[in-house]
This record gives sequence, C-alpha cells and structure tokens, in this order.
Amino acid sequence: MSGDIDISCLGEPMVEFTRLQKNVKENQYVQSLGGDTSNCAIAAARQGAKVAYITAVGDDRFGRFALDFWQKENVDVSGVSVFMDHATGIYFIEPAGNARDFTYYRKGSAASKITPKDLPGEIISKSKFFHLSAISQAISKTAEETCSIAINLAKQNAVKTSYDTNLRLNLWGLKRARKLIHETATKADILLPSLDEARLLSGQQSIDDIIGYYMKFGPDILALKCGEQGAVIAYGNKIEFIPPLKVDAIDTSGAGDTFDGAFLSQLSLGYSPFDAGQYAVTAAGLSVKGYGAVNAIPLRKAVLKKNGNK
Repeated sequence: MSGDIDISCLGEPMVEFTRLQKNVKENQYVQSLGGDTSNCAIAAARQGAKVAYITAVGDDRFGRFALDFWQKENVDVSGVSVFMDHATGIYFIEPAGNARDFTYYRKGSAASKITPKDLPGEIISKSKFFHLSAISQAISKTAEETCSIAINLAKQNAVKTSYDTNLRLNLWGLKRARKLIHETATKADILLPSLDEARLLSGQQSIDDIIGYYMKFGPDILALKCGEQGAVIAYGNKIEFIPPLKVDAIDTSGAGDTFDGAFLSQLSLGYSPFDAGQYAVTAAGLSVKGYGAVNAIPLRKAVLKKNGNK
C-alpha cells in the first residue's frame, strides 16, 4: 500500500470534563478530549503513525482546545472544519460507585452538522486506512450521508476502510442501528466490534458464534475486542485468541479506541493482523491504568517495553 497518510479518521470529538473530587465546598474537574474516533487518531499518532482527523468543531474555546490538542499530538487538522454557528460538543463524567455516569451536551454540535461538501476527499484518498465508527454515523442524518460518501471515496482510491461498530443507544434505536451498522459492515475491510455490543447487534452470545456471524459480512480482518478477556483476531483461515494484559484497571474509557488506533498503526507498518492484535491488546491494557479517554493512552516506547522489545 502507498499513501502520504497512514490513517485518516472521521467522527465527532467532544471536550471531556472528569470530576476527580467532591466535597462540601467544591467539585474539581479535569478537562481533556474525548470522542471515539478522535481517541483512535491520538492513539495511532502516539504509536508513530501519520494520522489525519476529519470533523467539525465550533468557533469557540472548546473547538480551539481540540485543535491545539490534536496538533500537540501530531494529528493533521487540515481536514477539520470550524463552524461559526455551532458549538463543540462536551460531556461530563461523574464517579458512580465502581462505575461512572456520563452527561452529554452534543445536540446540534458542530460535528453533527458536517455535510458531504465539508469532506476533504484528498485526505482520504492519500490514506492507507480510513477509519470511522457507528457513532460517526449516528449523530445526524448529514453525518450519516458524509460517512457513506467517505467510504465510497476510500473504495474508489483502494484505501482500506476500518469500521468500529460502536453502539450508543442514546443516539438511535437498536433496530435502526442494527440495520445501518450491518449494511456498513459489508463495506468494511476491517471490522472492530466489541463483545458486549456485538451480542446486542448480532443476537449471538458466544465468542465463536459472534466471530462466525461477523465473518459472513466478508471483512478481510475481524478484531473482536473482548475487554478484560483480551481479543480475538480472524484473518484468512486462522482465528487467534489474544489474552489480556494483566493490570489493575482504574478507568476503561477509551480502551477500545486505543485498541483501534494501535491496531491500525501496526497494520500500516506492515505487521500481520495477529501481531497487530497482540500489540493493540497491550496498548489497550496500559490505557486503563489512568483516568480519562486519552490521558493514559501509552506511547509506542511503553508498549514495546511491556511486550519485552527494546
């Protein structure tokens, strides 16, 4: 494969506020960046890949924060539109026992107003891989249309399409989600479902049955992310289980996105899907050791060290 960009990603970023402490006098929040495809882009860039992000942000302090954040992470922002009349989405994370509670302010966000005319086709056509998720499609009808045209553009230019079936039922109903996600899955070269969501979407329960179900869509590579159980990679006539990294998890936010970015970064270097899967499981495992979607995403050096490579 050839291309000036290893990976281009399309989707919705949101500025993240995580509450760290609550007492009688005050709440303390840490500001960072979230959004599944943005997390993927940052994860890939931290592994040394050449990455571009395609989205829209508002002409506001949060949009400027996002742009600065990506640029510091060496993510190309030439495909990011800035809309004067629409705000950048934000969300808040609150501790809730051993879990966390999310509050989103994304309705009418700049990213949801993206249209096909905002699509920087030259970025996709110069990429080795183009990545999007079901959330990229679910945020609005125009975003859905933009994703469809982007996939077609990738195919026209022999760019491999990577698709995460990331399911958010607060954005759309299961019936509609299942229909569009499975239609899109038939167009993807690389499928990246997560186990819990795959059970809802496929109606299957066992890992073996889910693998069989998704391989019928015809992807070149299937990477089933199984959280604390690791991952399963299916490629060619081979299926390989990759055990999880043993860590004390603090925050699993963005772990699946870290897997996606790390996995694609290794594929872009020419590694096999099985070696890329091993690397991605390690990167995702390291990412759960800190708070926030991107703060704990490891650099390549840390992943290689954990894998025993110098």
